Amino acid sequence: MALFRITRRTPLPAGEAWRRVTDWERHADHVPLTRITVAPPPPAPTRPGTVFTARTGVGRAAFADPMEVVVWEPPGPGRPGRCRMEKRGRVVTGWAGIEVRAHGTGSEVVWSEDLSVTGLPRLLDRPTALAGRLLFGRVIARLLAAG
Repeated sequence: MALFRITRRTPLPAGEAWRRVTDWERHADHVPLTRITVAPPPPAPTRPGTVFTARTGVGRAAFADPMEVVVWEPPGPGRPGRCRMEKRGRVVTGWAGIEVRAHGTGSEVVWSEDLSVTGLPRLLDRPTALAGRLLFGRVIARLLAAG
């Protein structure tokens, strides 16, 4: 499996950083050829059992990456926020986790992910992790910068 971790600091308070990085549908704004659906749909709050599906590609060349939220703990006074998603797809499996904690006058966001792509040999785990780190690093940076 391809394991990677991304850490970003932001001047945003932890609650606002959390809100931005867990706005699932907005992730698609920063990933080409991707749209995300959430069940139950907003404005229902995210909670354990919420499922969101990223569909990437065009026509028959598209694949679905369904993820189920299994841990949902928004940040609060003196404690970080934590979210863990289990990937439930046929093409992409594994997990992703988000942690948001206060850091100085802002906050720190840590995205960790361990993914496997069906049919991809383990020999390609390192390049897959690098690609994931680059893609999700860009997504997180843009989500934190967006208003």
